[in-house]
Amino acid sequence: MFWEKDSIEYEIFNQYEYALSALGVDFEREDVQAALEGCSCELEDILKSVISYWVWLQEQEKIMEYPSAVLIRALYEKWKPKNWRDEWLELPQLQSPGKKWYDGAAKIWGYDLRNQLVANIARERRREYIEFTNGKQLLVETAWRWGWERVLNYVNT
Repeated sequence: MFWEKDSIEYEIFNQYEYALSALGVDFEREDVQAALEGCSCELEDILKSVISYWVWLQEQEKIMEYPSAVLIRALYEKWKPKNWRDEWLELPQLQSPGKKWYDGAAKIWGYDLRNQLVANIARERRREYIEFTNGKQLLVETAWRWGWERVLNYVNT
């Protein structure tokens, strides 16, 4: 990882990591890691600017070619977001499977039951886990495969 887990940079990065991965940024590349490690200020604005650029390209019916290179350039040039909207992180193309599952749980089980059962959606080593209030954990991909009823039975037994 580029930063310590308790650092502000890690916290900021964590908010935008999945969206940028969905755009095609490869965080395993050494040049991407080096550019991120070298960024000491304005990280959030830079990450937002890459997503803003992608949204603009979508509106122009164009694709973002070489998303990793776009991020590197944005980091080195200290891009600023234009017309940023927080709701862009809610676009289905940019949501993580864990966020989609969490939102789906509210629709299927209702908000109250979901909130009673689900403590957190955690991400570790690029995998997402559902952390339940009873201490159990389940991979998000397993939860999708099992379906809502089986997950509910798993949590309640």
